[in-house]
Amino acid sequence: MEENYVGLALLVLLGALIIFKAVIMVTEQTAYVIERFGKFSKVAHSGLGFIVPFVDRKAAVMNLRVQQLDVTIETKTMDDVFVNLQVSVQYSVTRAMVKEAYYSMDNAKNQIASYIFDDVRAEVPKLELDDVFAKKDDIAIAVQKNIATSMEQYGYKIIRALITDIDPDHKVKESMNRINAAKREREAALEEAEAKKIRIVKEAEAEAESKRLSGEGIAQQRLEIVRGFKESVEDFKKSLDTVTHEEIMQFVLMTQYFDTIKDIGANSKNSSILMPHSPGGMRDFQDQIIKGTYIGNQLDEDINNDPEDKSEN
Repeated sequence: MEENYVGLALLVLLGALIIFKAVIMVTEQTAYVIERFGKFSKVAHSGLGFIVPFVDRKAAVMNLRVQQLDVTIETKTMDDVFVNLQVSVQYSVTRAMVKEAYYSMDNAKNQIASYIFDDVRAEVPKLELDDVFAKKDDIAIAVQKNIATSMEQYGYKIIRALITDIDPDHKVKESMNRINAAKREREAALEEAEAKKIRIVKEAEAEAESKRLSGEGIAQQRLEIVRGFKESVEDFKKSLDTVTHEEIMQFVLMTQYFDTIKDIGANSKNSSILMPHSPGGMRDFQDQIIKGTYIGNQLDEDINNDPEDKSEN
């Protein structure tokens, strides 16, 4: 009786073990490769599945999520500059081609990296260093297309290729920094020179405008002086009938002369130089005015008495 219970227990344990071995639970975005006696049997996708215990086995677990492979590549540009490029390739296993992805490639990451090396070293030497920076997206697109075409038959989908870093040799970077610094200094010098030019032009325009206004002021001042002289002469003529125009003008000029000397003496900032003079010098100045007036009158009389002028008239 006890032997029957032991046998029954063994049968139950064996049945439980068989059920445990027959049932598989596949997680989401995962696929199991099932082999039977070493030969491919099927692909089990996410959910509950069954296999034949001790006959079928789980050969591999394939990750169907998007994965990323980072590769650092040293290559040379067209202008003979060595650069290190950091390339990131995002890829995934095609759900319908899990069998091909597992059995076709022994080490998928290493083989994808080999394709990346080959494509990058084929594209970058066509460009100069500055163009590598400017056209890194174009390089990434070219790499993506080339790898996608090659890997598609093996069950791998290349989603995107990215160039995340471009690192030239440190001496090249120092040279580039010096070039950029010199360029910035040149632009700063040009801007400073342009500002100086504008300032000089504006100062010249301001000075020209100032001189124009000053000239207009002097002209207006002289006009008022002439008008004042005219009124003074007329007042003298009305008060003293015996005084001639020449005498009045001599008096006015002497008065103006003394007013000028007074203004020079009153201005402490004046830089004008006053030549030495004395009462005798004033007498000479007055005589010069009288003589000049006399000569002018004499010339007028000679011209009026010239018989040729009369005959012409």
